[in-house]
Amino acid sequence: MRPSIKQLLTFALKVLRILPLTISPQVPNTTSGQTKHVCTAHNRLLHNHATFHQAAPDLRSPSPENPAFDNQPPKEGVQLGPLFRMFHPLLTGNQFIVGQKCDNAPSPPRTEVSPTDWTPYESQVAFETAEFLYTCNQMSAGQIDTLLDLWAATLIRHNDSPPFTDHHDLYKTIDSTPLGDVAWETFTMSYNGVKPAENIPPWMTAGYDVWFCDLHLLLHHMLSNPDFNAEIEYVPYRDYTNNDQCCYKNFFSGDWAWKQVDIIAEDPETHGSTFVPLIIGSDKTTVLVATGHTKYHPLYLSIGNIFNGVRHAHCNGVVLVGFLAIPKSTKKHLDDKDFCNFRRQMFHSSLAKIFESVKLNMMIPDTVRWSDGHYRRIIYGLGLYIADYPEQLMLLGVVQNWCPKCLNHRKNLDGNGPSLLWCQEHTDLLVQELQHVHLWNKYGIIQEVVVSDIHELISPDILHQIIKGTFKDHLVDWVEDYLLLTHRASCAAELMDNIDRRIAAVAPFAGLWHFSEGCGFKQLTGDDSKALMKVYVICVFSAFLDFCYIDDLTQLQDSLSRFYQSRQIFKMTGVVPHFSFPCQHSLNHYFLMIRLFGAPNGLFSLITELKHIKAVKEPWCCSSRYKALGQMLLMNQHLDKIAANQSTEGDTADIVDGPIVQAHVELAVMPISVFSSAAASFHAPSDLSGTGGMRHEHIWVTTTWRGGPARNDCVFVSTNEEVNCGLDGLAVARVLCFLGLNRDPDTGMYIVVPSTTDDGTLDISILHIDCIFCAAHLIPIYGTNSLPRKITPHDSYNVFYAYYINKYADHHAFKIA
Repeated sequence: MRPSIKQLLTFALKVLRILPLTISPQVPNTTSGQTKHVCTAHNRLLHNHATFHQAAPDLRSPSPENPAFDNQPPKEGVQLGPLFRMFHPLLTGNQFIVGQKCDNAPSPPRTEVSPTDWTPYESQVAFETAEFLYTCNQMSAGQIDTLLDLWAATLIRHNDSPPFTDHHDLYKTIDSTPLGDVAWETFTMSYNGVKPAENIPPWMTAGYDVWFCDLHLLLHHMLSNPDFNAEIEYVPYRDYTNNDQCCYKNFFSGDWAWKQVDIIAEDPETHGSTFVPLIIGSDKTTVLVATGHTKYHPLYLSIGNIFNGVRHAHCNGVVLVGFLAIPKSTKKHLDDKDFCNFRRQMFHSSLAKIFESVKLNMMIPDTVRWSDGHYRRIIYGLGLYIADYPEQLMLLGVVQNWCPKCLNHRKNLDGNGPSLLWCQEHTDLLVQELQHVHLWNKYGIIQEVVVSDIHELISPDILHQIIKGTFKDHLVDWVEDYLLLTHRASCAAELMDNIDRRIAAVAPFAGLWHFSEGCGFKQLTGDDSKALMKVYVICVFSAFLDFCYIDDLTQLQDSLSRFYQSRQIFKMTGVVPHFSFPCQHSLNHYFLMIRLFGAPNGLFSLITELKHIKAVKEPWCCSSRYKALGQMLLMNQHLDKIAANQSTEGDTADIVDGPIVQAHVELAVMPISVFSSAAASFHAPSDLSGTGGMRHEHIWVTTTWRGGPARNDCVFVSTNEEVNCGLDGLAVARVLCFLGLNRDPDTGMYIVVPSTTDDGTLDISILHIDCIFCAAHLIPIYGTNSLPRKITPHDSYNVFYAYYINKYADHHAFKIA
C-alpha cells in the first residue's frame, strides 16, 4: 500500500494560519487565497532515549564499487574492520543497469575524459589562467584586459598569443562550459490581504523578488558528479562493535535515515530505490542590501548521501540554491503584528515554491544518473535544516528564548527532568484551545504561524551553540564578571591582564593560533573562539571542553553533567541569576541528535558560512555595488562552471587526501643531513581534513623562528608497540629532554616535568625518527604568581618547571589522551 499524502508529501513548512500572499513568476500578479505548502512528513520521536552508544570509529564507508558488496549491499551485513555493518534490506539502491536507464532506454555510458581534453578551453594552461583570474585573484575586467595585453606584447616576437584576447573572450569561454549550467529563475511575491483605507504601509504595496535555481536540475548535477563516486552512500546502515554497540558517523549511519526508509518501503514499488535526503541551510547576510524594500539571504543545499568530510573539503558538496527575499519596513511598522507575520509567511512560502520541483519525487521515484555512471530510482525527502538560532525561530514559529526542540519553559529550559519534545498533535490541540497570549507566554508558540512538526530536523549548531555561544558569549565573559565581583576593579584588571599574558606566552604549535594580546579584544570571530578554546584552560572549562571533543556517547552525558555542576560557581557568586540560556540548553539534545543524524561535525552552520563567503561576500566585493544581485548571480554561475571542470576549494596546507593511518612522521627534505622540521600525518576527521579524514602537522626544530628566537617543539614518543594504548604508551619529548606523566585532578590533563639524571642535568637521548608518534603541545603550569611581561612564547619551554599536556590542541591529541 502506498504511503499517504500526509505521510510523504505534507510539506514541513505548512502554514495553518497565514496572511494572504501572492506568488507570481517574473512579474507581480494578483491572486487570492491562502498558501499551502507540501513536503515530506517525518517520523517523530516523542521522548528521549535512555541510553546512548559509542560514537563511530574513524572508518571510511564502502560504496557499491567495493568488492565487499558484490554490486549490491549484502542483506546479512559485512564485517568492516572492528565494525559489523547491517544495511537496510528494502531500499537497497540496486535497481540500476550499468550505463542505461531503468526502463531499458539506451543511453551513453560515462566515459573517462582524456587528461588532455580541457574543452571548452584550449589547454590546461588556458583553464588554469581562467581559474586564477576569475576564482583565485577575482580580477576586474579592466585589469584582466591590461594583463592580457601585457602578456600578448611579450609573445608577439614568438608569433604567439595568450589563451584569451580580453575579458569578453574569457567570460564567453566560461559560459560555454556545459557542466554546472543551471540557469537562475525568479518569481515575485506580494501581500494580498486587507489593507487600511489610508496611510498604507510601504511593505503592503511592494513586490519582492526571489531568485533560485531549479532544485531538480541541481540535484541531478550533484548526484552525477564523478568526484563523489567513492564518497557517497546508497543505503542506510547500522554499524555495530563487538560489544553490540551502535556507532554513528555519516548521515546514513543515523537512526533517522533508517526510519524514513522504513516509511517509504511501505510501498513495494519503491523497493530497490535509493533515498536522497535534502539537507537545507540558510544564513542571513548583512553584506547584500538590494535596492527597493528587500534584502536577500542565501539558501544552500546538500544531500545526506555524501560523507560528512565532503561538505568540508569539496566545493560542490554544498551548493547555492537561491536568494530569499526579506521585506523591509519603516521603523513605525517594524514591530507591527501583521508585518511580522507576513515576513514569516514569505520565508515559508519562498521555500515551498523553490522545493516545488522535487515535491512529486518525494512519492514517485525519479530516475537519475549517479556518480558511478549507473542510473538509479530515487526518492527525495526533507532532511536536516542548518540554521542559527534566529533563523530556527523564523522557520518554526517559536518565540525568542524558547527551545526549538522541546517544550521546557524559557525561564527553566534545563527543567527538573527529561525534556518533552515538540509534538504536532499537542501543538494543534493547544492552538485550538488557547488564546494567542497564553500560547505566546506559556508555550512559546506563535499562533499565526504554526508549522508542521519539523522540530527534530533542526540540526545541531556547533558554531553558535558551543563555540560562539556557550564558550565565547558566556564562559569567557563570566570569568571577567566573576573577577569584577570578587575583587576591586583595579585588582580585577590586573588579574585579567595576567590571564592575557599567560595566553600570549603559550608555546607555538602547528594549527594553533597565537594570541599575542591574550583574549583582551572585543570582537571574536568563530575561528577566534574555536582557537581560544584550546588554550583557555580553567577548571570549570575542562568538562565543557571534554564535551566538545569526546567521541564516545557513553561518556558524553557524564561530561555534560560535570560541566553543569562546575558552572554553579557563577550562580553562587552572583555572576548570573540562572542558566536558562538556549545555547547551553541545546547541549542536552546532542545525544539524541547524534543518534538520529550521525556526527554533527558535517551538519552545522560553519559549512554554510564558509560557502557564504564564496557565494555572497566575495561576489559582492567584485561587483559594481549597483544592482549587485544580478552581477552576483552571474559570478556564481561562472564559479560553478569553473568548479565543474576542476573542483578545488579550501586551505589544503594541513589536510591530506589518502588512505587512513593512525600516525606517520616524515622528515623534511634538506640538502644536507640536518633537518629543521618533520611532518606528522594522522587521522583526525573532526578537524579540517581531507575527505579521508587525514591531516598533517609540522614539527619544528630550528635555531631561529621567523627571524626571532629558537623554536623547539614537543612530540609524543612511542614507548609501546601497541599504538592504541593512549598516553600510557607514549612519552613526551622536547629537543634534548624526555618528560614524565602525571594527571591533574582538576583539569583532567596530564602534567609533565623535565627528566634529569642523578647529577641534576637534563636526561638527553637520541631517538630514531620512527619512535616519534606526532607533535605535542604543552601549556606551562603558571602557579599563583603574576607572569612577567618579558616572557614570550619562545621562552615557554625554557623557564617553567612543569607543564600540562594540552589534550585540546587538536582532536588527535584528545583521542590519544
